[in-house]
Amino acid sequence: MSTQVDKSNAAPTEQTGGIPAYDVLLVGGGVMSATFATLINQVEPTWTIGIVERLDELAQESSGPWNNAGTGHAALCELNYSPQLPDGSVDVSKALSVNEQFQLTRQMWAFLVESGQIPDPTSFVHPTPHLSFVWGEKNVDYLRTRYELLADQPLFAGMEYTEDPAVIAEWAPLLMAGRTGDEPVAATRSLAGTDVDFGSLTRQLIGGLRDRGAADLFTGVEVRRLQRHDGGWRVRGKRRDGSGTFEATARFVFVGAGGQALNLLQRAGIEEIRGFGGFPVSGEFWRTTNPEIVARHQAKVYGKAAVGAPPMSVPHLDTRVVDGKPSVMFGPYAGFSVRFLKFGSLFDLFRSVRFHNVWPMLQAGLRNLSLVVYLIKEVLATKKSQLEELRQFVPEAEADDWEKITAGQRVQVIKKVPGKGGVLQFGTEVITAADGSIAGLLGASPGASTATPIMLEIMERCFPDKIEDWRPALEKMIPSYGTQLSAHPELAREIMAHTTEALGLGEVPAAR
Repeated sequence: MSTQVDKSNAAPTEQTGGIPAYDVLLVGGGVMSATFATLINQVEPTWTIGIVERLDELAQESSGPWNNAGTGHAALCELNYSPQLPDGSVDVSKALSVNEQFQLTRQMWAFLVESGQIPDPTSFVHPTPHLSFVWGEKNVDYLRTRYELLADQPLFAGMEYTEDPAVIAEWAPLLMAGRTGDEPVAATRSLAGTDVDFGSLTRQLIGGLRDRGAADLFTGVEVRRLQRHDGGWRVRGKRRDGSGTFEATARFVFVGAGGQALNLLQRAGIEEIRGFGGFPVSGEFWRTTNPEIVARHQAKVYGKAAVGAPPMSVPHLDTRVVDGKPSVMFGPYAGFSVRFLKFGSLFDLFRSVRFHNVWPMLQAGLRNLSLVVYLIKEVLATKKSQLEELRQFVPEAEADDWEKITAGQRVQVIKKVPGKGGVLQFGTEVITAADGSIAGLLGASPGASTATPIMLEIMERCFPDKIEDWRPALEKMIPSYGTQLSAHPELAREIMAHTTEALGLGEVPAAR
């Protein structure tokens, strides 16, 4: 066996016939694995942990800062989490749920900062106003209704609403410069928003575990096989540089391999993955580092998806801070690729097709022909048409100020739903084996922002006999664990004030 691992202060591992044996083995070196490993280390500090990453560096796929929008998804501005129903009403239940989830993540980050495990919160998170911006009478009516439903919610305290172009120009000058003023506009703003570098966060969490001797890290290793072994799993792979193979055993395996999780869970042969398929979608953004433009936009601004476009295509104009350097990014411009990873294989989609998921995938395709048409139009879109999309948000935009960057690959979940057949799902799906020995995560948004509640769900599902023993440690990290903050306004304000201060995010906005 040939592996590359930083053995300085490496976690002790029992050896079985020369093969390292772990309590927990994580496949994938992104923010999901980093979060799960951190939680496990807090509740079971004596457990051995192994982390296997396909690429030579951590967080190079979906967790990489330029492979996502960096939005701390709290539904403060993302209109796809509060859809307008056919009768004209607005459903904000998903927005409330997403915000609740992000509060758990914020609490964990605050604990890590206060305990010294993350020395400087500004290395990965920055306060950034979150705005929703719409134009046209119907969209203005929608946003006004959404605001009225959310403004008095404890987790949305301080949200502002205006239909005054002058006020919007103060909030985000790029949005209004050059507009004719001949159509109604509206915007909401929350000063509780954040911009997050999930790549930096991932590297700090996993690096800290490795440096403390709490985890072994293997990079450049592609996992190929997952086989049941002595109540747990035998994990086999190969070094991508051709220098050898990898093999280890584990009592529990988490597959946090982004789009490749589907194929790996299929190879594990667990019953729970049957009927699931994946629909890969790529994306592009336009980015500017022009200091004059960047200085005029200090916000993340989300609009409404175009008619017929999927929720994942919601356009947004984002302030980004990566490695201390600010920029502005607009997108996404959707595309299509058969790869399940940005650095994946052209055979990924075809390898995922099984007898049990062919029909659900065909059904989902037939039900979403409009999505197929939309993607074809996006793929064939010219630079001029992409510029016109940008100018809906930045009327004075000039192409020469912007560069095109390729975002991370997303694999939307196709699942078999009783009575409906194959359904395309825009969200995340947790897959756990019946015996609790393996779990994985499929899907995309809100993704990284909800890493903590998703990993807690996996811990509850896979370690039901342990969760009560772990509760004191979990509540120390996450004080509201098991409590719905939106139902306890005072507790919500107290916890939000604490996490805001710990993360250096300014002040908690006052309720209206």
